[in-house]
Amino acid sequence: MARTKEFDPDAALQSALELFWRRGYEATSMADLVEHLGIGRASLYATFGNKHELYLKAFDRYERAGLTRIVRELSEPGPALPAIRAVVRRYADEASDEQLRRSGCLVTNTAAELAPHDPASARRVERNWDHLESTLHATLVRARAQGELPSDRDPLALARTLLVLMQGLRVVGKASSDPARVRDAAERTLALLD
Repeated sequence: MARTKEFDPDAALQSALELFWRRGYEATSMADLVEHLGIGRASLYATFGNKHELYLKAFDRYERAGLTRIVRELSEPGPALPAIRAVVRRYADEASDEQLRRSGCLVTNTAAELAPHDPASARRVERNWDHLESTLHATLVRARAQGELPSDRDPLALARTLLVLMQGLRVVGKASSDPARVRDAAERTLALLD
């Protein structure tokens, strides 16, 4: 007779995500995961695979939640530019928040730590950025169609600029103790929308 799982895989995945997010991939060992999740090593491997597979599953969970929120925020009917400004300002606020900035963004952390040498992580980071860029682009196209964005502005170039700014805010915010640095950069970049 097969044994039933004595833990909630969904809760365990969320807990693993939080540990990876806080500590990073390399600094988190399987022993750390076993201890943090309170799950036996064999059960962990049987449910999630090895540490790398668990990390990728945690990344996918993080990505779904983040992209769902941004798509929802940028897809609301009505004026588009206020929604874009709100998302960028939220990124700046989170990047300068004392508690949030320590962990940073799991996508940005993965881009810096794993993507240069891990093709599976690199593909996930690119997928995330492609999705974010296309969402920003669609919102900027809508803004131009609604007369909010001057017709001489290139929505794709602006979407790419905002993507790089938003990811940069996460990197600089994680390492800098000066919140004005990220907030000033965000406001200066948002001025491109005027």
